[in-house]
Amino acid sequence: MNQTRSKSALIGSMLLTLLTATSSPDATAQNSPNGPAALTCVEPARMTPVHLYGLWQLTLWPLDGLETEPHSRGAVLFERHPDYPGSVRGHIKRSTAGNDVQAQVSGDVVDGEFNLDESADGVTMDAVWAGAPLACGQVIRGIRRPAEGSTSGQSSLYFRLDKAPGWR
Repeated sequence: MNQTRSKSALIGSMLLTLLTATSSPDATAQNSPNGPAALTCVEPARMTPVHLYGLWQLTLWPLDGLETEPHSRGAVLFERHPDYPGSVRGHIKRSTAGNDVQAQVSGDVVDGEFNLDESADGVTMDAVWAGAPLACGQVIRGIRRPAEGSTSGQSSLYFRLDKAPGWR
């Protein structure tokens, strides 16, 4: 239970940092753990789970809507998967109409394809994500769909993940 609370506190702290950070190029260089440095471009086909580690800003919007009018915003924290070295595990926290949603995620990036499974309870799969890395691996775009057999009543949504400054 203490580990769950500390993980939630860490995610909350990271979300606060993400929401208050500026996304200017100067701020990105200053927030980098190694100081100002040139970014290395990672081709999508060469991305590995290590390139996913860290905090990502999340935007979700309806298939018939506009990205500039999101359905939900939040963040995803990806870490090394404890059981599968070629995968990541993480947590999502995002806003929706009326409340915040938290979920666990597990996935990978293989041959330029990003795939993610989402579960609110850590057991039942609620949604599947499929997309592609762009912008030298700093952006991932795709579609989040309800998992087969899901009874959540959620609709499919487009998503965009942007790597947070300082997590390069």
